[in-house]
Amino acid sequence: MPVTIKRVYENAEPADGTRILVDRLWPRGVSRSRAAVSEWDKDIAPSPDLRTWWGHDPDRLTEFAARYRDELDTLPAAREAVIHLLDLLRAGGTVTLVYAAKDPRVNHAAILADHLRDRLDS
Repeated sequence: MPVTIKRVYENAEPADGTRILVDRLWPRGVSRSRAAVSEWDKDIAPSPDLRTWWGHDPDRLTEFAARYRDELDTLPAAREAVIHLLDLLRAGGTVTLVYAAKDPRVNHAAILADHLRDRLDS
């Protein structure tokens, strides 16, 4: 039941398993066929206000992560999306969270993957 992350601009591979786009906005310049996602879950992405506040600033990553995790636990649509992803992970197979951000470490998908792993372990 591994959860991985991958940029939408990278080629899809069979090892990706179920690919789920976790961005609120569709990535620029990527067709639906090239994205090769099974689902597009906008509700699990950070809220527009939080995303704007963060601006992908690495110096704000720790605070952003705390605020984003809070949204995942408190916003009803985000909570439902988390439950859905946990159900997929518990069913077996790999789930790949697909995102558009440039930095593989400074992005919300990495935080979401950690959040899901924490929830699976508890």
